[in-house]
Amino acid sequence: MELLFVTVIGAGIGALFRYLLPRRGTYGLLLLPAVSAAATAIVWVALVWLGWKFDGTWIWVASLGAAALAALVTAVLLPRRRVADDARRLTQLSGGKA
Repeated sequence: MELLFVTVIGAGIGALFRYLLPRRGTYGLLLLPAVSAAATAIVWVALVWLGWKFDGTWIWVASLGAAALAALVTAVLLPRRRVADDARRLTQLSGGKA
């Protein structure tokens, strides 16, 4: 049950990051929540397998920290790549050399 709770909170962190960081028009509405939820669930399950207790503080901190980190990295790196790829594709489609 805690896995569900922490995953939903992780998705909420991703949704929050979507509106706190610039250039959100370069990726979809649900990308950051999905990435954050996935990172949260993966870290949570890995730590449970390593023997961390689900009711401990540090498993929550690590899992939700992974959600924030995943959202931040995605929101910073993806727009850079998207803008560059869009410019290259526009040049290619308009008959210029890429």
